[in-house]
Amino acid sequence: MRIGVLIKKILQAMLFYEIWEAMKVTFKHMFYRPITFQYPREQRTLPDTHRGALALLRYDGGKERCVGCDLCEAACPSRCIKVVSAEDKSLPLQRYASEFYIDITKCVFCGYCVEACPVNALAMTKMYEFSTHDKRTLLFDKRRLYEIGERYIEDGKKYLVAHNQEKDDQGSREYRYFFPQSVLKATQTVPPKHLT
Repeated sequence: MRIGVLIKKILQAMLFYEIWEAMKVTFKHMFYRPITFQYPREQRTLPDTHRGALALLRYDGGKERCVGCDLCEAACPSRCIKVVSAEDKSLPLQRYASEFYIDITKCVFCGYCVEACPVNALAMTKMYEFSTHDKRTLLFDKRRLYEIGERYIEDGKKYLVAHNQEKDDQGSREYRYFFPQSVLKATQTVPPKHLT
């Protein structure tokens, strides 16, 4: 080894040359504007198409939209949805979901269940904070899904509008999925406009 190279290596080791090179990069970035969010204090603006927590929605009159058709359960690739449907005793042709469960720990937030729903009962919200000490609280039942739907109703409707599943105008509210009339008594007082 040549003496010049050896002296250079000794001086670099004594003067911590590698550390000064690294500090040069650090000092250079001290004067840049930060691009990270200070998460708990600063909330990120999420788009309307964000796939957060699932929620069950109700009609504007307060009636449950979910009819217990089990299509969301069939469309789910991770099998995290469980729907138990029952028939309404007062309306023989109408069904409803007596139990509805979603295991959020298994959910991949793909949105297939929302697309499969014929009555737009499911929607995705902008809720994404799921941290908990107990994993059992991440098994959402029907009551909790409706609570999320009531709390994030605007996010759910914006998600459906953004994905062209529901339009935000009076014409689309009149053209909703209607079930056949009951054999015993009429369930709809006014026939839908698209059938008249």
